Amino acid sequence: MAKKTITKIRAEIDSIDKQIQLLINNRANLALDIAQLKKTTENKDSFYRPEREAQVLKAIIDRNDGKIKDKDIAHIFREIMSACLALEQSIKVAYLGPAGTFTQEAALKHFGNTVSTIHCNNIDEIFSVVENDNANYGVAPIENSSNGVVGITIDMLHSHKLKICGEVEIPIRHQLMIRDKSQQIKTIYSHQQSFDQCRQWINSNYPNAQLRSVASNSLAANMVKSKDNAAAIASKISSNLYDLEIIAKNIEDKTSNTTRFLVLGKEEVGISGKDKTSILVLAKHKSGSLFDILEPFKNNNINILQLVRHPIPGVKWEYLFLIDIEGHQKDKKVELSLKDIANKALKIEILGSYPQTIL
Repeated sequence: MAKKTITKIRAEIDSIDKQIQLLINNRANLALDIAQLKKTTENKDSFYRPEREAQVLKAIIDRNDGKIKDKDIAHIFREIMSACLALEQSIKVAYLGPAGTFTQEAALKHFGNTVSTIHCNNIDEIFSVVENDNANYGVAPIENSSNGVVGITIDMLHSHKLKICGEVEIPIRHQLMIRDKSQQIKTIYSHQQSFDQCRQWINSNYPNAQLRSVASNSLAANMVKSKDNAAAIASKISSNLYDLEIIAKNIEDKTSNTTRFLVLGKEEVGISGKDKTSILVLAKHKSGSLFDILEPFKNNNINILQLVRHPIPGVKWEYLFLIDIEGHQKDKKVELSLKDIANKALKIEILGSYPQTIL
């Protein structure tokens, strides 16, 4: 059998590309058909259904048996789904800005690059923008594997009525960048959390540099582009946005450093098949009250994924418990557990049930 030439292989690739393009457009037409049906029927569901997207992405990964890695093939389909959804409805997503932050990266990872993003100056603003219908969804950090939970996000979940409708994890990779790499670094700008996550590296490489904490890593990068002898710790995206040179890559002390973000909206999410439920509980002031809250999960064989004690703002020595569990609030065992807890606690808030992160 004669070997294929490069020209012939490229011709085959071009043919396959045409087929892929045709199929993507066919999928887009079907998405538009669904949009039209939703407009004309009494059941006017939201165009964006997190549980449906999670089911599709999981199925894509489960049936993948080719050379492309599972998450890579899922990312390709995420962008296809994002483009199709944009034909049905324009989606605006609020994130903690400015442009180039890890929160924006999380928003685009979860929704795809066809959504419109709105940068907010703080986490409080993200909640307000979504509540006031200036954005369909918001994305906010909830915990970091090195620094723990983000307290302000828990405060906002307690004081606002938004639902958690998704989660996304972002590996945190910090880069040291500068306008002109020939300059000596005397000052480093970054968010305080990033300094904490790169402390050992900084002490080993720039022990005499002044560390200036600012509101975000992207702001640090933006500031450094006009300063002499100054560097920023920020994301790779920020280096591209602000035309800076990366002089040291992946300087975080822990390579497993990851931040988990919540996707926030107004609608409850249906069952995807592999879900998580988050609740806030105010326990009674008596001996064994925390045990009483957790016991129903044990009795119903429900796995607790996270348990965090958090002080109630403005109330001395009183605490909320943020609890994440496996399962959906409509699952029978979860439903029974939550009802039992409601009878034992002073207050319970169901923050939402949502698909566990896939990508």
